[in-house]
Amino acid sequence: MIARDRAGPDMPPAGALPETRDIHLQAAGPDDMARTDPRLDTSYVAVVDSEGNAFSATPSDGSYNIPVIPGTGICASGRGSQSWAEAGHPCAIGPGRRPRLTPNPSLAIRPGQYVMPFGTPGGDVQYQAMLQTFLNMEVFGMDVQQAVEAPRFASFSFPSSFEPHNAMPGRLMIEDLVARGVGDALAAMGHNVKWWNGHSWRAGAVCMVRHDLESGVRWGGADPRRPAYAAGW
Repeated sequence: MIARDRAGPDMPPAGALPETRDIHLQAAGPDDMARTDPRLDTSYVAVVDSEGNAFSATPSDGSYNIPVIPGTGICASGRGSQSWAEAGHPCAIGPGRRPRLTPNPSLAIRPGQYVMPFGTPGGDVQYQAMLQTFLNMEVFGMDVQQAVEAPRFASFSFPSSFEPHNAMPGRLMIEDLVARGVGDALAAMGHNVKWWNGHSWRAGAVCMVRHDLESGVRWGGADPRRPAYAAGW
C-alpha cells in the first residue's frame, strides 16, 4: 500500500484484528497548532559511567496541570490523558490497561562496537526525531553532533497520543534548513507541507552518548533546539 510517487491521504485501513472496528479520526482545524506545539514538560538524560553502564530516561510527568495528593506532596501521573475516553475503544481508559505513551528513551547496542543511550522530549515527534538522528549516523555516516543538528521533518497524519486525539491528515512539518524545492516536490505528491524555522524546538531535542567499545572514547551530543548540554569528566 506504500507508493513512492504519492502520499497517503489519510490513515490506512486497519488490518485483520480480532474485533475489527473503524478508527474514528477527529480532524484538527487549519489553525490548530496543538499537535505541532508540544508541551514543555518533558526532559531527557543519557549517561554512560566509567564502568560502561548506560542509562537512558525520559522523565515526563509535569506538575502544572495535575493534582497533588493531600498530605503527601506527591503528584499523580497525568499520563491517563493518553488513553481514550471512548467506551469500547481498544485503548479506552480502564484498570490494567496501558495507553500508548510518548516517552521513548532508547538504548542502541552494536555488540563489540558501541553502546548508545539516546532520546528526546517532543510528544509524537519523539520517535520520529530519534529515528532520523539514528539513521543519520548508521546510514549517512555522521558523527554524533552532526546527526543531532541535521534538519528534521515530522508527520502528524495520525491520531495524537493526547486527548482529544485529533489528526492532521497529510500534515508534514519540515525545518526550513531543508531546500524549499524538496518541500515543493513533497507537496506535489500530496503532502500538506508546512515549515518550521530552522532548529525549531518543536522538532525535538535529541541528546545522546555514544560509548565506543573498541577505543573507550565516549561521544556526547546535545541538541541546540532546546537548552541541552553534554558533559564529561
